[in-house]
Amino acid sequence: MSQKNSQLLSRLSFLIIFGLMFLGILWLGGVFSKNIDEPGNDNQNIEGIYEPGKAYLTEFSDFQCPACRSYYPIVEQLRQEFGDKLVFEYKYFPLRSIHKNADISSRAVEAAKLQGKFEEMMKIVFEKQSDWANSNSAKEILVSYATSLGMDGKKISEDMDSDVVRKRVNDDFNQAGKLGLTGTPSFFVNGKKISGPANYDEFKIVIQQAIGQ
Repeated sequence: MSQKNSQLLSRLSFLIIFGLMFLGILWLGGVFSKNIDEPGNDNQNIEGIYEPGKAYLTEFSDFQCPACRSYYPIVEQLRQEFGDKLVFEYKYFPLRSIHKNADISSRAVEAAKLQGKFEEMMKIVFEKQSDWANSNSAKEILVSYATSLGMDGKKISEDMDSDVVRKRVNDDFNQAGKLGLTGTPSFFVNGKKISGPANYDEFKIVIQQAIGQ
């Protein structure tokens, strides 16, 4: 190989390595920007009337999100322990760009709500997340969960695609966008955004403080 070709090859290798490093920096920046849970500010808070002596917990969640699945039993334990002192509101925030079945699972749970089975459907969808999350037959699987819970399969299948159900999911999704949310789960207590507590005990302290205990 001539010296000229050798120099050209060295320059080309340098440019390739530099380009890969640059792309890597951009990718890491994108990943971290989506996962950093910054403290809430005024425009990330939810306006509302919050009765003293109670904690109002709002969760923006994605049924296909593994982290949301992990927080599900924690939230349920809090609801059981605090009873009517904890008012819980679930908001649909399907991360459609990265979770292919996030939207349809949200619509399935909302459709179940129309038949009075919101809690039951939410539970089974989270618990069986690994079975439907990446399936190409997610709708059929979700409808089968509904029928196993005693729901009308034909109706839930139709409701999942209805304008009413789509609007409900989209309204929550759009609210999350207006609040500047980028990841799930995102929690608000008495209207104020909080960083996701690491475990049940930490979450319990947040709720106790909100109640005034």
